[in-house]
Amino acid sequence: MSARPSPAYAARATHPATRAAVVDADGMGAFLPGALAREGVRSVLVRSDAPNPHLANQTDLTDRTDRTDRTDRTDLAPEVMHRGDVAATADALRRYGVDRVVAGAESGVLLADALSAELGTPGHGMSRPSARRDKYEMACAVRESGQATADCLATESADEVVAWARRHGRWPVVLKPLASAGTDNVLFCRSEAQLRAGVAAITAGRDRYGGRNLAVLVQEHLAGEEYFVNTVSSGGVHHVVEVWRYHKRPVGDRPMYDHEEPVPPDDPVVGVLTAYTLRVLDALEIRNGAAHTEVIRTGRGPVLVECAARHGGSHTPSVVSRFLGTDQLACLARAVACPDQAALGRLPRYRPRAHLRYVTLLSPRAGSPLSAERFAPVRALGTFVEMALTMPEGTVLPRTRDLASSPGYVYLAAADPARVAADHQRLRALEHGDLYGPATTTIPPGERHGDR
Repeated sequence: MSARPSPAYAARATHPATRAAVVDADGMGAFLPGALAREGVRSVLVRSDAPNPHLANQTDLTDRTDRTDRTDRTDLAPEVMHRGDVAATADALRRYGVDRVVAGAESGVLLADALSAELGTPGHGMSRPSARRDKYEMACAVRESGQATADCLATESADEVVAWARRHGRWPVVLKPLASAGTDNVLFCRSEAQLRAGVAAITAGRDRYGGRNLAVLVQEHLAGEEYFVNTVSSGGVHHVVEVWRYHKRPVGDRPMYDHEEPVPPDDPVVGVLTAYTLRVLDALEIRNGAAHTEVIRTGRGPVLVECAARHGGSHTPSVVSRFLGTDQLACLARAVACPDQAALGRLPRYRPRAHLRYVTLLSPRAGSPLSAERFAPVRALGTFVEMALTMPEGTVLPRTRDLASSPGYVYLAAADPARVAADHQRLRALEHGDLYGPATTTIPPGERHGDR
C-alpha cells in the first residue's frame, strides 16, 4: 500500500543519492551501510553527541549464518563526529559529497533532521521536528490532524499526574519518559502510590541515550491487540514494508515483549492499520525515510502508541527477507538509491513464506554468566532458524524486566504454526531449567515469564 503526496513533496526526492550520511549506525542500524552499499550508495557514519548504549553493550550476533548484512559497516566508511555544531557537521558532510541523511538509531533522529535541513537534502518536514521524538508533542500533532490518540499529559509534577489519573478514572495508567525507546521505564501503574513512585524514579534518571528525564508522560492504558507497521517514505509517498503483531506480558509493573509474528498482507486488519498509520506519518511530516509505528487496535479503532522516525530496532534483515521476501532496510536503501521507484510505489511487497515467530529471550533469574554453549538445546529445536545474543559472552545476567535486560532473541519458523507454538513452549521450559545456569532462585508462580 502507498499513498500519493502533494507534488511539492514528491519533487524533493527525485534524484538518486550517491553518498548517504547515517547518523548513529547502532543496533540494527549497523546493517544499513551494507544495505546502501548493495544499492551502490556509499556511506559516511555520523556519531551524534548522544551517549550510545550500544557501545557499552555490544551485540553478539551468535549463530548468524548470513553475515553479508554487515558489509561496509565501519571498515570502509569514513566517520564524522558531531560536536554540537550542526553547521560544522554539515560542512564536513558536504566535503564528502553527502546527498542524503538518514537516522541509524533513535538517538540520531533529531540530528538527521537538522542536518538534512542544513544541507537541503530530502528529509522530513521541519515545522515541528520535536514531535518525532517527544511523545507528548507526537500525540498532540497526531490529534490535531484529526486522528485518534490516547488521552495523555506531560508534566514533571507527581501531584498533576495523580490529579490527571483521578479525572481519568480508570486503572491501570501508563507512565513513561517523554523521549526514549524500547520498554525503557514504561510502567503500568495501578494506584496513586505507584504513580508517585514512578514519577520519582523516571525524573531522577536518564533515558537510554543519556538525556535527563525532565518530565513524564502519563497516558491512558489502551486495551486491544498491538501491532507495528514498518514503512519507507520517499517524496511523501509511503510504502508499507511489513506489519507484525506484538504479544506482550506484564513483568512486575512493566509490559514486556514475549513474541511477535508477521500479519499476512491480505488480512483485513492490515488495511485498517495501514490507512491509519499513513495518516500518522503525514501528521508527523515523515516524508523521506523509514518509520516504525506502533498501533493498538481498540474498540474505537486504531490508536497510536508511538511512531519512531527510523527503521525498526531489532529484527535481523536476512531472516526477515528470507521469510517475507523483503525487509525494511533493503527497502530504505532502495528508496535512497532509486527515489523515483519509491515515489511510484515500486518497492518490493512482503509475502510471508512460512509461519515465522520472533521470540524474546527472558531470563527468569539473575546471577549466571551468559554462555553461548548452553544454547545447544535451543539450536536443536526443529523450527529453529537463528538466534542473536545481545549481551557479550560471560555477562552476569540480570533477571529480564525490559528489553535492555533481555539476553537476546530467537527466530522459529515452519509451515505448520502448531510446530512453532510447541517449540516456543519448549524454549520457555528450557529457560526455566538450566539454560542460563543452575536454578538457584525460586520465582513466585504469578511472576514466571513462562506462565501464559
